Amino acid sequence: MHVLVMTVVHNPEDARILHRQIRALVDAGHEVTYAAAFTAFGVVPRPWVTGVDLPRAAQRNRISATWAARRVFKRMRDKVDLVLVHDPELLFAVWGVRNRPPVVWDVHEDTPATLSLKPWLPSPLRPPVRFLARLLEGTAERHLHLMLAETAYAGRFKHAHPIVPNETWVPDSVTPPGDDRVVYLGWLSKARGVIEAVEVAKLLQPYRVAVELIGYADPQSRPVLNQAVTDGLLEWRDFMPNDEALKRLDGALAGLSLLHDEPNYRHSMPTKIVEYMAHGIPVITTPSPRAVELIERYDSGVVVPWQDPKAVAQAVLTLRDDVRERRAQGARGYAAARANHHWPNSAKRFVAQLESWAGVKR
Repeated sequence: MHVLVMTVVHNPEDARILHRQIRALVDAGHEVTYAAAFTAFGVVPRPWVTGVDLPRAAQRNRISATWAARRVFKRMRDKVDLVLVHDPELLFAVWGVRNRPPVVWDVHEDTPATLSLKPWLPSPLRPPVRFLARLLEGTAERHLHLMLAETAYAGRFKHAHPIVPNETWVPDSVTPPGDDRVVYLGWLSKARGVIEAVEVAKLLQPYRVAVELIGYADPQSRPVLNQAVTDGLLEWRDFMPNDEALKRLDGALAGLSLLHDEPNYRHSMPTKIVEYMAHGIPVITTPSPRAVELIERYDSGVVVPWQDPKAVAQAVLTLRDDVRERRAQGARGYAAARANHHWPNSAKRFVAQLESWAGVKR
């Protein structure tokens, strides 16, 4: 099976797209052409895919990237067995093209709910754009195959669709959590707790507990982080490929998830929490419902109030001073991740579903 995977929004090194889904397809013996914004993100395609460079869709500049993707789609449609798209923008790139192969939209997020997190979209335009996003989803459901990243997304659609959760690769063994460094892995924005992370770093500095942030920061957050680095408050590593970033979790005191109470976060599982558990470190998280459910089920971390840096810092220091509990939480989280959230457990099902839609016989 030859699969065309397309994204103009996500970094080509995106964990779900490249390190889980594409890797699963390649490991299963399938050929993948990967169309993404390699140059815009400064990324070189992995040797196990055929890379096609696209413009990046960012802020209000999305039309040119969508049309470039449409040209690639039309050029490749007779050469591939299936197309997997990862952005709502790319629905416009595939519609209306005749004799197209099966197209799958991998639904990563609650598209209408994310509009409140887009500062480049004027507030008066958000209600009509939200309405149009709902129409877009309904049209996609009627004409394309859908795959969902969350069970909570199912309520937005009329029919049942396969769910491929945001799981992670869980190593065979892990290093016990240390006592002098807390980490954050993932996209960095104000809604994801950048301001709180900087305040936590200030509070922990006298106790010689370092704060390390790993991830791409949006334009509004980059000045805040650059200043914090200049002031010596924390270490910010910017975006790192997922397989490299995950190594930075090993031996940390705890992993931070400081999401605000936003509609798009209320029903989504923060992947970073599963990644922290997979690397045997306790989790410190704000009380988004899915995060609380996971932490309480496995007793693998601490829940703190929304936007409360003092509570976060206190949770860090409590774990630092209680080595037995710190290691116990890390061990429980690791065992749960290995048993219930290890990506290979879902990878075969993911590949089999795409093979079915493409009409490929095993």
